[in-house]
Amino acid sequence: MTANMPVTDPSTPAGGEEGPGRSAKSIIEGTVGSFMMFFGSLGVGWLASVSDLRRWPLLIWLRIEPEGVVVSVVLLALGGMLMIRSWLRLGQQFTVWGAEARKATYTAIAAWGAPLALSIPLFSRDVYAYIAQGKVMVNNLNPYVDGYDQLSNYLQTGADDLWARSPTPYGPIFLWMEEFVVWLTGGHPEYSIIFFRIIALAGAAMCIYYGPKLAELHGINPNRALWLACANPLFLTTFIASIHNDALMLGLALGGLYLAATKKPLLGVLLVTLSIGIKPITIIFLPFIGLLWAGRGASWPRKFGFWALTAGISFGLLGILGLMNGFGFGWVGALSTPGSVWIWYAPIGLLGAVLGGIGGAFSLDGELITWLVHKAGTVASIGVVLYLMFRGKHDRIVRRLALALAAVVFLAPMIQAWYVVWLLPLFAATGIRNDWQVKTVYSVTSFLMVYAIADQLDIFPYIEFDLGAARLLAAFVALAFAVYLVFFDPKTRTLFRKKYEDPADNRLF
Repeated sequence: MTANMPVTDPSTPAGGEEGPGRSAKSIIEGTVGSFMMFFGSLGVGWLASVSDLRRWPLLIWLRIEPEGVVVSVVLLALGGMLMIRSWLRLGQQFTVWGAEARKATYTAIAAWGAPLALSIPLFSRDVYAYIAQGKVMVNNLNPYVDGYDQLSNYLQTGADDLWARSPTPYGPIFLWMEEFVVWLTGGHPEYSIIFFRIIALAGAAMCIYYGPKLAELHGINPNRALWLACANPLFLTTFIASIHNDALMLGLALGGLYLAATKKPLLGVLLVTLSIGIKPITIIFLPFIGLLWAGRGASWPRKFGFWALTAGISFGLLGILGLMNGFGFGWVGALSTPGSVWIWYAPIGLLGAVLGGIGGAFSLDGELITWLVHKAGTVASIGVVLYLMFRGKHDRIVRRLALALAAVVFLAPMIQAWYVVWLLPLFAATGIRNDWQVKTVYSVTSFLMVYAIADQLDIFPYIEFDLGAARLLAAFVALAFAVYLVFFDPKTRTLFRKKYEDPADNRLF
C-alpha cells in the first residue's frame, strides 16, 4: 500500500446526477428523519427508573398514555427508515465522488448525527451498564468477578438485568473511563450519559477521519468510502444514539491501522492497544499490524519476529495497565460473556438452536448440541483468521483483516448491529463493488434498522398499549417502509435490482 496510489474507484455508480441542489434535498430529508427519531426517543428511548426526565409533563404523556406511545413508535420507525432512504438517495447523486461529494457527505453526517446526539438512548441499554459498572469500580469491587447486581438497587440504574451477574467484557481503559464518569457525576444518569456520548462522538470522529485515509492508501475513492461507512444510518444510530463504546474502540483501531500502514508501527501498536483496552475484540488487529510492520516481501522468520514483537509490546502494555488497576488480565476470562446468548438471524445461532431442538426431540442433550455447534462456529472463525494471517498478498493486508473480522462476527451465535458497523470502514476502505457487494450493504443496513426499531423499546409495563403491541406496530411501519424502498420507490428500487456490467470491477474482489 502506498499513499501515492491514484484515487480511483471502479465501484462508483454508473448512473445518477451530481449537484449540490440534489444532495441538499437528500440531506434535508435525512435530517427530518433524524429529528423524528429524536422525538420518538422521548417516548420510547431508554430511561433509568430514577431519571428526572420521567417527571417532565411531555414525557409523561408520551410514555404513559397509549396515544403518546403510538406517536413515539411511529415517529421512531418512520424516522429511522427515512434516514435509510436519504442515505441511499445521497449516494445516487454522484457519478464523480469529488470535492462536492465529500462536502455533502460531511454535511449529512453532521446534520443527521446532531439530533441523535440529543436523543434519549435508543436501541440499547448498554450505556446504563457503563454507569453501573462505573459504580462497581467506585465501590472498589472487581468488575471481572463482581457483576453490578452487587450494587444496592442496581435495577434503578437502568441497566439490563440480563448482564447483571456477568463479568464486564471491557478492557482496563474503559473501566477507568466508567469510574471517572461516575465519580465526576455521582452516578447521575443524565449527566453520565452526556459524558459517555462525548466519548462515543470522539470515537465516531476518529472513524470519520481515518476511514477515508485508509481508502486513499488502497486507491479507493475516500468520499464514497466515507458515505458507505460513516454516513450509514447504522453507524450514526449505534455509535451516537445508542452510545456504544465500540465507537471509541473502532476509532482507535482504525487510527492504529492507518499509522502502521504509513510506517509508524509503534504508534499504530499503541493505538490498537488502547483500543483493546476499551473492548478486547480488536486484539484481532495485532497480527495484521505485525505484517504491515514486517513489510513487503518479508521472510517467514521476519514475519514471526514482528508478530512476536507486536504482541509483546501490546500485551506488555496491557499487563502494566492490569498491574495499575489490580485486575491483571481479568478481561480474558470475561471475553465469553457476549457469546453466552444467541440470536435467530445469526446463522450459527440459528443452526445451533435448530439442531439442538431436533436432538432434544430424539431424547438427546439438546443444550449440549447447541453448545457444540456454537463452539464449532468459534473454532471455524479462528481457523479463518489463521488462514488469512498466513495467506494473501501484502497489499491486501487490510482486506484480509476485514475478512478475518467478518468471520469472527458472522460465525458467532450472537450478531448485534454494532458488530456489523465494525466491518463497514474496513470493507469500504478496501473496495465495495457496485454489484452484489454494495447491495448486500444496502440490505443488511435496512434489515438491521428494521430489527433495531422493533426490538428495544422502553414501554411502561402498566399501560394498555403493552410492549408486544408496540413492537408489532414498530415492525409493521418499518417493514412496510423497507418493502416500499425495495419494490415500489421509483428512486431506490433500482439500487436493489440493477445489474452491474463493468467487468473491470472484479479487481477489487
